[in-house]
Amino acid sequence: MARTSHTHAQAVDVAIELFSRKGYEQTTVEEIADAAQVSRATFFRRYRSKEDVVFADHELLLEQVVLMLAETGPDAREDGDAPTGRTTWDSAVDPYIEVCRAARLVFDHHVGQRETSLARYRLLRQVPALRDRELVTTHRYERAFTRYLRDTLRPDRSSTTQSIAFSAGVVAVHNAFLRRWLRNPDQDLGPELDEAFADLRATATADLSGRDGRAAAPLPVTVSGGSGARVVVAVLESGTRPDDVARAVRDALS
Repeated sequence: MARTSHTHAQAVDVAIELFSRKGYEQTTVEEIADAAQVSRATFFRRYRSKEDVVFADHELLLEQVVLMLAETGPDAREDGDAPTGRTTWDSAVDPYIEVCRAARLVFDHHVGQRETSLARYRLLRQVPALRDRELVTTHRYERAFTRYLRDTLRPDRSSTTQSIAFSAGVVAVHNAFLRRWLRNPDQDLGPELDEAFADLRATATADLSGRDGRAAAPLPVTVSGGSGARVVVAVLESGTRPDDVARAVRDALS
């Protein structure tokens, strides 16, 4: 795995350097393969396209995230007293915290690969096709978080709606802080990011049901996005009226 990681990292750096120097459209697969010291066939077997090689390190990172979440997922908690294949909910595991830990791992990866992250950021601002590929990568993290929450939250909180809402909130907050860091990489945003994740978790674990059994109003959480900007995530039950959603977000912003 270490050798594979090094190979991917080298290919990412080579591709970004060539794209930045020669232009994305002008750089050929053969040139990337030669610079990365692999054959053309090996390149396509590993990366499939020029867009994919720019995010090759995230393929490995996504695998790491999935494995990290699996350590506290239902398959890791088989009940020895239950029939084969049956699992039990583990009250010692907070799935929301585990998702935040996984998102923090992604953020730390960007910070730890400073020069690559900054060069990729500059390149993405120039090449629309790469920005589209970045959205695909981001969505894959979100789907991984949603699957984990849906399978791991206790039964009364494992609805798809709640899982999607929290996963989307975590990704949105992560991306907001990452953009802040990319614009000013000398700042340490880790503590602020952890606080923002804690705010999201506090909202997600709040009781969303009214005493009379009807859906309560959305519960918004507001976190700093830097330079006066804020990210507002509203967690709400299905069927909440649009007016109630707008009112909750407006109140949070004011």
